[in-house]
Amino acid sequence: MKKYIFFRVIRSLVSIFLVTTLTYVVIFQMIPRDKIFKQDVMITKLKAEPDRLADYENNAYAKMNYLEYLDTKHLVSRAQKDGVKVDSANSKSDKQKLQQWAKKAGFKIKTYKQSKNFYATRDLPLLERLGRFYGHMFEFDHPWNVQDKNNPNMKRYLKIEKDPMVGWALVGSGTKYKYQIYFNDSFPYIHQNFFHLNLGVSYPTFSGRKVTEVIGQRQGQTQSEQLKLDDGTTFNTADDIYSRQYQPKDKQDGVAADRYGDNYTYTDKSYSDPSMIGTSFKAGIFALIIQYVVAIPMAIWMARYKGKWIDKLGTGIVTVLIAIPGLAFIYAVRFVVNSLFGIPETFPTLGASALGSWIGPIVVLGLMSVPSLVVWFRRYMIDQQSSDYVKFAKAKGLNDSEIYKKHIFKNASIPIVQGIPGQIIGLIGGATMTETIFAMPGMGKMLPDAITANNNTIVIALVFVFTTISIFSILFGDILMTIVDPRIKLSSSGGK
Repeated sequence: MKKYIFFRVIRSLVSIFLVTTLTYVVIFQMIPRDKIFKQDVMITKLKAEPDRLADYENNAYAKMNYLEYLDTKHLVSRAQKDGVKVDSANSKSDKQKLQQWAKKAGFKIKTYKQSKNFYATRDLPLLERLGRFYGHMFEFDHPWNVQDKNNPNMKRYLKIEKDPMVGWALVGSGTKYKYQIYFNDSFPYIHQNFFHLNLGVSYPTFSGRKVTEVIGQRQGQTQSEQLKLDDGTTFNTADDIYSRQYQPKDKQDGVAADRYGDNYTYTDKSYSDPSMIGTSFKAGIFALIIQYVVAIPMAIWMARYKGKWIDKLGTGIVTVLIAIPGLAFIYAVRFVVNSLFGIPETFPTLGASALGSWIGPIVVLGLMSVPSLVVWFRRYMIDQQSSDYVKFAKAKGLNDSEIYKKHIFKNASIPIVQGIPGQIIGLIGGATMTETIFAMPGMGKMLPDAITANNNTIVIALVFVFTTISIFSILFGDILMTIVDPRIKLSSSGGK
């Protein structure tokens, strides 16, 4: 089994790589790159300043790995570094020298319209773009990560100690983050900063922010909390102290420097609401529970009383629900829960802190997959009723209730577990519509928003995340089956 899981993990990683790469190629090769500026208000604002506009556009292309861009300052510096003697970048002689350099380096020399200064661009080949994307995807922190020439005697270490602010933690010096591993009362209780996923920079929406920050950072309003140090000192802060990062002294805030007493003064802010991925995860887990809590008992009763009024009523309900388009179903349930129970129609009405905000999206997301699950499980239960072990149980004198509890449902637990990956994948698709209609700040809503805004980086990142969840949920379902029924062997030979 260990060998099977190892090779399944390898195949899963290959599948994720292929899907993400295909999406990357389609987006960056088939969609014109100027479409990313379609909804960018800065383009309109900068039309009267062509130099700034050119700089803005080329910086955006560079951040998204379309090209490499050197403005005038960096062009002169790069050329001088390669031995080209230029003092400025706007004369004919300079242009000739720079063009000779650019021809060797693969750049094109261009001219700003107003200043007439030169700048350079180099279109990145597809393979180089992919290399940069995957080459920078995994970021590991270590004691030699920070290189500050103004702090040559910086200590470099990793050690476990009781920090006065966060308690016991793996603390680093010379690392980007101070707290490499730490503990608190937030799920999953053990947290780390030594590894980060880099999926690029978001543009044009959330411009300049890393995609992983957009998806994974908490949202809502900033919230302060009171911290107490070992010496009894207390202070209120909205800083997320667990995210303390190194800053050179010339960039430090005086208050933060006095508070923290070292160079790890930069922090993210603490926010009141879950992150986008946290919001989707929370809604998805409870929706999955609703699916099975509703569908399994319903299918069992329909199968047990096949052909009777319970089965006919259930079949009618399921048929109607299957016939209703998903979009109409969402609006209908939203109207019903709002009219009967006063549940808000949109998530932001009460915010993430209110239970009522979650009920509508979770109920909709959970009920959307109930009909197909009922039909499939009812059919399976009916097939089991004619099995030899059921006939043998009846011959032993067991009644229907005992047969269902002790035999049929036990065997039925295998396909229940087997169906979990499919339900998880279905939740991803359903979340896109549900989160959009309820204005829920999750990853599902983010995907159509990113497509509309031509935010290619976000689209690729979400495809990567959704593909990873889907593929590994299938592996998780296989492992669960072996736990439910040890007779199932995942290896082809039937061995471990």
